Amino acid sequence: MENHASDEADVKQHQINEEQQNIIINPNFDDGLNNWNGRACKTVLHKSMDGGRIVPLSGKVFAAATDRKDTWNGIQQEISGRFQRKRVYEVTAVVRIFGNNVTSATVQATLWVLNANQREQYIAIANVQATDKNWVELKGKFVIHGSPSRAILFLEGPPPGSDILLNTLAVKHAKRNRPDHPPFYENPGFGVNIVENSEVKDGATQPWFTLGNCKLSVGQGAPRTLPPIARDTLGPHKPLGGNYILVTNRKQNWMGPAQMITDKLKLFLTYQISAWVKIGVGVSGSSMSPQNVNIAFSVDNQWVNGGQIEVIVGETWHEITGTFRLEKQPEKVMVNVQGPAPGIDLMIAALQIFPVDRRERIKCLKKQVDQVRKRDIVLKFSGLDDDSCDLFPYIVKVKQTYNSFPVGTCINRSDIDNEDFVDFFTKNFNWAVFGNELKWYWTEAERGKLNYQDADDMLDLCIGNNINVRGHCIFWEVESTVQSWLRQLNKTELMNAVQKRLTDLLTRFKGKLKHYDVNNEMLHGSFYQDRLGKGVRPLMFNIAHKLDPSALLFVNDYHVEDGDDTRSSPEKYIKLVLDLEAQGAAVGGIGIQGHIDSPVGAIVCSALDKLSVLGRPIWFTELDVSSSNEYVRGEDLEVMLWEAFAHPAVEGIMLWGFWELSMNRENANLVDGEGEVNEAGKRFLEVKQEWLSHAYGIINDESEFTFSGYHGTYAIEVCTPAGIVLKTFIVEKGDAPLVLSIDLSYL
Repeated sequence: MENHASDEADVKQHQINEEQQNIIINPNFDDGLNNWNGRACKTVLHKSMDGGRIVPLSGKVFAAATDRKDTWNGIQQEISGRFQRKRVYEVTAVVRIFGNNVTSATVQATLWVLNANQREQYIAIANVQATDKNWVELKGKFVIHGSPSRAILFLEGPPPGSDILLNTLAVKHAKRNRPDHPPFYENPGFGVNIVENSEVKDGATQPWFTLGNCKLSVGQGAPRTLPPIARDTLGPHKPLGGNYILVTNRKQNWMGPAQMITDKLKLFLTYQISAWVKIGVGVSGSSMSPQNVNIAFSVDNQWVNGGQIEVIVGETWHEITGTFRLEKQPEKVMVNVQGPAPGIDLMIAALQIFPVDRRERIKCLKKQVDQVRKRDIVLKFSGLDDDSCDLFPYIVKVKQTYNSFPVGTCINRSDIDNEDFVDFFTKNFNWAVFGNELKWYWTEAERGKLNYQDADDMLDLCIGNNINVRGHCIFWEVESTVQSWLRQLNKTELMNAVQKRLTDLLTRFKGKLKHYDVNNEMLHGSFYQDRLGKGVRPLMFNIAHKLDPSALLFVNDYHVEDGDDTRSSPEKYIKLVLDLEAQGAAVGGIGIQGHIDSPVGAIVCSALDKLSVLGRPIWFTELDVSSSNEYVRGEDLEVMLWEAFAHPAVEGIMLWGFWELSMNRENANLVDGEGEVNEAGKRFLEVKQEWLSHAYGIINDESEFTFSGYHGTYAIEVCTPAGIVLKTFIVEKGDAPLVLSIDLSYL
């Protein structure tokens, strides 16, 4: 009996501790609606609803936010004074929706914060697709960097007229998940194709099968070499047989050849995909319009893109390439080649899916880096004591203290309220870009009401720490990012607004921002061009150039480097730039955003090679990589850093953030929300250290000391018989050796 009573007491104490950890008061509505209220709506308690169909998942009651007139109306609780700044909290809620004929809608948890300077901030914590059928769990995290005077957590999202139902809500200190071990790849088979019968030898198509009611046969006349990017990765390869798979009788665009590859894939390995593809005349006749060909993977019936290309009917074979990685064990994985319109024949040859070796790629890149980023330095010394040289050699120690290659990051206004964030930022980056605070929808959310205070605060921090800043962005072509008041303007009003925006921004920050992304994502949107004509894009560049001639003006877009999106292939990006320049636009730089899921160096390098023909500096402007395993994330980032550093056309890298909960993508951070550098962050710092040159030795008989080093700032220490001499010098770009004279006679 005593043991049983003790166990019950332990359980009860554990429940009490759990309750105390929750900073939400009355989380289960045991005390009615105390501490809860509606955000511009009503809140009521229910034991059941809809004739008893809806009952609590736990406890006796649930709350409903009702009479909602807008999407932001919902149930809320103030948590002011009950949280700690710089601490990560996890929010867990059980929700559903009801009424107004809405059967499914997004429910979002949002935190409203009022900072001491009366600056309002909305933090989107998490969202979930809720239904009127079942309770679902909403889960997410937040951290507050500053010291706000007030904070209110609320639920919002569904259309007006529908109710948000809340059963329970908890906000507790988030437990940190310790990092996984580095993946162990047993017999990884780097470079080995996992596709069976990719050359369809002897006219047999097995184990290929058709997806859909199409027909497979074997043709002759495909290229006898591997596609170029595959060759770049695999090196010399024996000639191919020239056979290809011919797909006819295609009645849907998804119809094509397929193969099961479940047992051949290994988790966390990155696979490169390469193939030759061609399309021909089908039963419905020829189509001259470009057709999309896609290598797709069905992972437990969820489709994943493995690479896309646009081709037209003709005799030319095209290379399609992409990447693929799994991080959770699947039950079934199928590869399928698909895409062209119904009736168009599809030809595929030499499909290669093979794991890539990041270590080998980085070895090659490091050799290239020595040619691209280093310069020979000759230190010529005078004033040496010849009598002492034989007895006491002059010892030289050279240490690079700063690499001038730009490595920057995205920051947000709320981030800089956290001194730990600022410390990591200022120590490890020499460039910055503002995530939102210069975008038009931020600086002028309401017509005529300008807000540059956030950007001013961030710029002051950067200038005070000698950090250069990119201006992102003046305009954004994607319509969903354009303020509603702008969308309602007529053509004349919109043109006037565009010119005023340019004048306001470029005049205010003249000489302070080194770059501008002039019109973001022109390959993926056309809001301004559709309304104001094709000439508005070069006009934006030219007015910006006149207002601030010192700023380099960029195009900026995504999926340019990874083969995942036919809208933004390198070829289409080149055409965009050439079209702009033909209209007189002052395009100064090429921005590649670089939001990459599973980078493969050869694919990235191929895109960089193509873009380099434009003769403009290339920047990775928004680089991030994502993996649930911190070690894999670090390896991916390392590949991308070296890939950029090794290419002569790349002149800078901007990460799209580094701090957990301050980034757009999950599993991409380098520093956890409470300031601990994770395994990916450690790898980033190691690479930064590798980009600092060091040299050690003695002055030779010609009174010289020579070495090769990266561009940047150096400190030199010379040990002489009379003492130690300290000097600093700067190595800038140049083809000829840098000769520096150092006089030691003053000692």
